[in-house]
Amino acid sequence: MSANACDHKVALFLANGCETIEALTVADILYRAGIPCTKVSVNSTPVFVTSHNVTVVADTTVDHLDWDSYDMLVLPGGIPGTPNLKACTPLMEQVARFHRSGKMIAAICAAPSIFAELGLLKGIRSTCNPSVESILIDGGADLVRENAVTTGNIITSRAMGTAIPFALAIVEHYLGKEKADDLGRNILYYQ
Repeated sequence: MSANACDHKVALFLANGCETIEALTVADILYRAGIPCTKVSVNSTPVFVTSHNVTVVADTTVDHLDWDSYDMLVLPGGIPGTPNLKACTPLMEQVARFHRSGKMIAAICAAPSIFAELGLLKGIRSTCNPSVESILIDGGADLVRENAVTTGNIITSRAMGTAIPFALAIVEHYLGKEKADDLGRNILYYQ
């Protein structure tokens, strides 16, 4: 395990049907950066199956999480992963609470639609997968089509192909642009 570069902790939420690359890329990049990331299943067990039939074992389940020990909640997208995350009442309550308290929330692909449906994106510059753009627009978001967008305490991203810039935006939030760029060069994302 990479040595912790910061004291902030991220909780990455995983549901059956989540997009494999979006979930695992975030976990991998944060590990490389030394940002503690707990993989949290919203199922009753730590085991979940991604949208591409990859079986993964999370670190814990949502029922055993100490919410107050985390600084950011991250939601990967995918179908039916996004609706499965949305169906998790404790997670939705905490997403709203984190947002109200100024703590960070992040979502990629279809998952930013959850933020829009919770009323968290009104007037907020954000992005998402094209398939859910209408939900963001209906929720009052200032929709842009960029790889990753950070506005206040919200980070959003577009899809599997933007998973690396999404994860690097999280790294930049905690460790700064120079560290994020260094990591991007180290993995040959920036050449």
